Parts: sequence; structure tokens; C-alpha cells
Amino acid sequence: MKKNLLMWDQTLFRDIEVFDIDYVPEQFEYRDEQIQELAYAVRPALAGGRILNTVCRGVPGTGKTTSVKKLFEEIAGTTKKIVPIHINCQIDGSEYAIFSRIYTKLTKNRQPPSGTSFKMLFDMIAKYIENEEITPIICLDDANYLVYEKELNKVLYALLRSHETYEHVRIGVIIIISDPDVDLERSLDARVASVFRPQTIHFAPYTASEVAGILSQRVMQGLYSNVLSSDLLDRIVDRTMKCGDIRIGLDLIKRSVMNAEKAARMNVTDDDVTKAFSISRDLRLAELVRVLSVDEANVLFQVAEMTNNTDIITTKSVHSSLGEKATGYTRYVQIIEKLDHLRLVTLTYQNAGNGRTRIISLRYDPKRVLALQKNQTGCNVNS
Repeated sequence: MKKNLLMWDQTLFRDIEVFDIDYVPEQFEYRDEQIQELAYAVRPALAGGRILNTVCRGVPGTGKTTSVKKLFEEIAGTTKKIVPIHINCQIDGSEYAIFSRIYTKLTKNRQPPSGTSFKMLFDMIAKYIENEEITPIICLDDANYLVYEKELNKVLYALLRSHETYEHVRIGVIIIISDPDVDLERSLDARVASVFRPQTIHFAPYTASEVAGILSQRVMQGLYSNVLSSDLLDRIVDRTMKCGDIRIGLDLIKRSVMNAEKAARMNVTDDDVTKAFSISRDLRLAELVRVLSVDEANVLFQVAEMTNNTDIITTKSVHSSLGEKATGYTRYVQIIEKLDHLRLVTLTYQNAGNGRTRIISLRYDPKRVLALQKNQTGCNVNS
């Protein structure tokens, strides 16, 4: 038997959770300035005042969510009068879903009673806030999804104007936007913009040295010694920079080590990294597909199928080919526009006869998209 083979009950990970996308590290580097700005915005609430509403902007994988969660951890450990609540708008993408989540996190109850109207739900939340004399701070993470679904104005209106109905209710809002193309000012109604008036905190992409620092720290924390060589880590840093998302680097390390474990080896090889990258590069794609509703996923997969067979695809031809899976055309137009916002497809116009035809193009390799079709049952069917 060969020596140094990994036994079935051994692992190369000190702590595999270190490489999870939603892991919040104790040591969080390179975002001190942004966290200080967030703390400044929240500070008035400690004296019984209103927080400065805040927008955090930056492309995916730039530390926005982790920065807010680190601040929320500090708030929770400092005072019981301010209650921070983090909402993932990819999962809770409607006004009712968001306020149901706020209700459960505030009251610790599982769900609002069956048949509860939105007015009743909001009344229960407001009375709880008044009775407990607390100030909630709501973080709407990936709020660009609310923009796509035209839900953001309804949510912000209810949150920010609550004091007009409930005198002692003050709710602060932090919005995280991960889509640089979202024009937040143009997306807001005048009645919302007049009370929102946020400060904006920008999160620039990590530099190569910062990516190297972050990944090195995670390797030291999450892996045993000599599992991943410095040369291979440099290669992973390079791949991460080309993809522009630190989460891909974390996923790449995790999958590379799992490949080594599967082969019963004590350290990662170049081949492990190559195999892992073929999956990790589609991390963003898989994340987007996972949160699509069934109807939205059906449209995306149909576009991918047609891309394999024809050069030019019109939006009308896609709708026609959906057959029994087709929605009404108005809803279908909303779906393709959302897919465009998500950068899954590109919509353009082409002159045709007496009018213009709308062309839909897939941004990804259709084979890579269709490979995710088997996971469609895991899509968010509540949208």
C-alpha cells in the first residue's frame, strides 16, 4: 500500500466552514474604512435618534455583506435597544416576504398567523417595536432584486414612513446593491426619495495583494499545514482576480482540497485546482439560477436550448416555443427583462420589415447553463 494516502476518516480541513460563502471571519481585513462609515451612520440610534439611511454599493464579492454583518455582530453585543435584521432579497423578494421575515426575527415566532393581511402584519410588527421600545435596523441585502421585481418602493415606503402611523416607531435602513447598472435614484418614487436620502458607501474590488491576503488567512485558518502550496495559492489568486469575485477563490480552494481528499492524497495538486475551477467559475451562474422562479428558469433554459440550434433568437420565438410552460406575454416580458438585469441574457433590437424585433442572446455557454437544469427543482418557487 502507498504511504501518505489519506485514510477514510481523515480530513485536510481544520475548519471547512471557513470557505463557505456566508462565513463571517473573526479577522476581517481591508474594509475598516467602510465599517467605520457604517458605524457612523448607526451611531445616532444609540442616543435614541434616527440612523442615517445607507446604501452600500459594489460588485459581488467585495465585502459588503460581511461588513454589515460584522457591524451587526457588534451592535448585538453592545445593546438590546437596537435590533439589527439582515434580509436576503434573493430569497425574500416581495414586500410581504420581507415583512414576514422581519416579524419572525423580531418576535422569534415562526410565521405570521395564517391569513394575515399585510396591514395586520405591519401592525403586529409596529406594536411589538413600540412595546419593546426598540429600534430595528433593516439591511436589505441584494436589494437590486427588489428593483428588478418593482418591489423596492413599496418596501421602503412602509419602512421609512412607519412613524407617520406609529409615533414611536423608528426604523433604519441599510441597502446593499450588487448590480452597478442599477440607477437607484431613478428607481425611487418621489415619496420614497424624500424620506430615504441615504449616504452611499462604495466597496471597490479587492486588489491582487488584498485577495492574496484574504485567501492566505483563510488557508491558515481552514487547512492543515502543507495541504496547499504557495505556488498553487498564487494560481488560485490569479484565477480569482480574472473572475473578479473573492467568493470564487474561496470556493476554488474548498473544491480543490475536496478533490485531493477524494483521491486520498495529503496535499492539493495542479490537477485538483484545474478540475475545481471548471465548477467554481460557474459559482455566480449557479447562484443566479438557484434563486429564479420556475417560470424564470424555464425561460432561461429555453433560451439555452435554442442557442444551440440557431444564431438569432427573438423574444417572440422563445415565448412561442415554451408551449405549456409559457406564461402570459406581459409576465413573460417582465421575466426576460429581469434575466437581462441579472446579466444572464442580453436584449437588443434589430430592424425587421416595418418594425423592430427584439433579440435575446445568452451571456453564458449554453452547455454550462443547461448543466444546471437538473437543479431546477431547487429554484425559488415563491417568486
